[in-house]
Amino acid sequence: MTKIGIFGAAGRMGRAIAQVALESGLEISGGTDRPGSGELLPGIAITSDPLELARQSDVLIDFSVPAALAGHLDACVTAGKPVLVGTTGLEAEHHGLIDKAAESIAVLQTGNTSLGVNVLAALVEQAAARLGDDWDIEIVEMHHRHKVDAPSGTALLLGEAAARGRQISLADHSDRGRDGITGARVPGTIGFAALRGGSVAGDHQVILASEGERIELGHRAESRVIFARGAVKGATWLRRQAAGRYDMKGVLGL
Repeated sequence: MTKIGIFGAAGRMGRAIAQVALESGLEISGGTDRPGSGELLPGIAITSDPLELARQSDVLIDFSVPAALAGHLDACVTAGKPVLVGTTGLEAEHHGLIDKAAESIAVLQTGNTSLGVNVLAALVEQAAARLGDDWDIEIVEMHHRHKVDAPSGTALLLGEAAARGRQISLADHSDRGRDGITGARVPGTIGFAALRGGSVAGDHQVILASEGERIELGHRAESRVIFARGAVKGATWLRRQAAGRYDMKGVLGL
C-alpha cells in the first residue's frame, strides 16, 4: 500500500488530501506543519520534522508555503523520495531549487492539481497556437478572500500554456495590474486580472478576443476536493517515475 506524507498538513488542502487518500485505499504516513498543529487525522500527529516524514513515506505531497519549499526538497532528496509540489506563489529561485532536486528524485510541480484545469490548459495551448497574435489573450481569476498570492498559480499555469502555444516567454509578455491611464493594449501580451472575495474555491476564464469574435474557455472549482483528488492521483503516478521534473500533463497522458 502506498504511504503518502503531507507537507503543510494543517491547512485546508492538507486535510482534504488526507481524507481523499484514505478513501482511495492509501495510507497516510503522517504530516508536518507548525508545532502545536494537533492531529492530521485521529491517531496521526502533525510533526515538524520533514526528513523523518520523508523517510516514512513512499511519496510526499507539498501544499505548504514557498518559504518551506527548500527544506522539504532537501528532505526528499536525502530520503530519496518523490514529491508533488502544489504550493503556489513560487518565484524563479524556487523553480531553480525544484530543477536541482529533480536531478536526484522525481518532482511533479504544478499550479493546480485539478484534472479539469489541466485539460483546460491543453485546450488553451492549442487555441493560442492556432490563432494569430491579432487575438488578444486575457486571463481572469477569482478566489476566496483569504488567498495571499496573485495572480493565482492556476492563472499563471494557463498563461504559460498560452505562451507555449504562441512560442513566446510569458515573463516577457505578461501584462498585470492595469490602473490609470495605461494607453492602448500592447499587441501580443497576455493579460491577467485577479478578483478576491467570499469563499470562492477557484474560478478561471481565458478569453481570446479578436475583431468581431471572442472565445471563452473556463473552469469553476466548486470544492477543494477536486484538487485533493488530482494531487492523490498525481502522487501515485509520480511514485512510478524516474528522477526528473514532471507536470500534470504526464499524469493525464497529454
